[in-house]
Amino acid sequence: MLKIAVLLALFAIGISVYLSSPSELKVPTLPETNWGSKKNGTESTEIRGFKINVPESVIEDLKNRLAHRRPYVEPLEDAAWTYGISTKYLNTVLDYWKDKYKWNERQKLLNKYPQFKTNIQGLDIHFYHIQPTNLSKNRNLKVLPLLILHGWPGSIVEFQKIIPMLTEPSPNHNFVFELIAPSLPGYGFSEGAVRPGMATAQMAVIFKNLMQRLGFEKFYVQGGDWGSLIASNMAALYPEKVTGLHSNMCAANSPSSLFWSIVGTYVPSLIGASEHYSRFFPISKVLKTLLDESGYFHIQATKPDTIGAALSNSPDGLAAYILEKFSTWTNKAYRERDDGGLLEKFTLDEILDNIMIYWVTNSITTSARLYAENFNMAYKALNIEELPIKVPTACAAFPEELLVSPKFILKSRYPNIIQYNFLPRGGHFAAFEEPRLMSDDIFSFVKKTEEMKVQQ
Repeated sequence: MLKIAVLLALFAIGISVYLSSPSELKVPTLPETNWGSKKNGTESTEIRGFKINVPESVIEDLKNRLAHRRPYVEPLEDAAWTYGISTKYLNTVLDYWKDKYKWNERQKLLNKYPQFKTNIQGLDIHFYHIQPTNLSKNRNLKVLPLLILHGWPGSIVEFQKIIPMLTEPSPNHNFVFELIAPSLPGYGFSEGAVRPGMATAQMAVIFKNLMQRLGFEKFYVQGGDWGSLIASNMAALYPEKVTGLHSNMCAANSPSSLFWSIVGTYVPSLIGASEHYSRFFPISKVLKTLLDESGYFHIQATKPDTIGAALSNSPDGLAAYILEKFSTWTNKAYRERDDGGLLEKFTLDEILDNIMIYWVTNSITTSARLYAENFNMAYKALNIEELPIKVPTACAAFPEELLVSPKFILKSRYPNIIQYNFLPRGGHFAAFEEPRLMSDDIFSFVKKTEEMKVQQ
């Protein structure tokens, strides 16, 4: 009887929410704000070649800081990473960073693919632009532009393994990708805004302009973490530009999505979520996980410059802060391991490459500011992340992602989902952890989208 009473109450609430919901929101026209230090003057449209070239003095300073780090408090007995990073294992990583990690060799690998910078709305934006390989073997292949976007605490390092998979022709497809992989503004080698107000929708404007600068009037876009929000906002604001959207972190935050999440906890069959119930529900477990993992979120959404000051002068502090995310966000069970499971999906060189991007560019503060910009009242009032996304959409659900939603619930934000795959393994850093699974999912989605275009 109690269960029936709860369901009746929920449906009454649901009807109330439905009746009180506003009509379809109008897509706003966002200004093309100049975010740079030079407010006046003509913006250069030049696209300049770029290579990562960190002065040796920066590396020497880094090693000196690592060599003279203060001893840490010992971790609690049998605590593993449940209190945060294990300082015992942190010392192992830092000793490797100081003595065995060879930046000059890693820098060459990061410079393997063509990189560029161009000024968009007052900011120098850094990006990889990779043409497909081996086209001479099949001249009938379509080359499709794909913009791929990272998040925090990631960087363009996340894409190093997936780049060749996306740009190498496949015998099973009649298309291949021309890849554009930028550093988000304020991340890595892209300049950050000098004034408040740059949230994910404003970044969507910048990347629309970047693609236009490169000559692409229509393109596919893919993203995870912040990249997913930016890509989704691009699809909502510029549907005429976005051929299709692929996301490995689809999310819906409307009142109706919360309502159906509660319903799904009690009757998952009503929303088609019985098969993977334990990944979606009960909602109390999902909320607990989010609370466990969102302490950093509240700090960065309210006081990003304070945490930035704490981390920007301490390479070991920066490493601890980022490494912990690469452990628990890859798989929550790794917090029970003394090594945090870091080497299950990554090598030490790979995760240090990512930390090095933040260190050598001193971008941890500007990267953290995105949280404050995206969760303030002024941005929320725009209602941009409530706009329906009508372009063809694929949602790749990786089982160890922090928040995975059933297709039924995602339909409130993505009404044109043509592909929803629950992948067999992988977590938050999908392109970095499982590049082949991610690549195959992208190819599958684009194939469906291209076939739909032919049929129209």
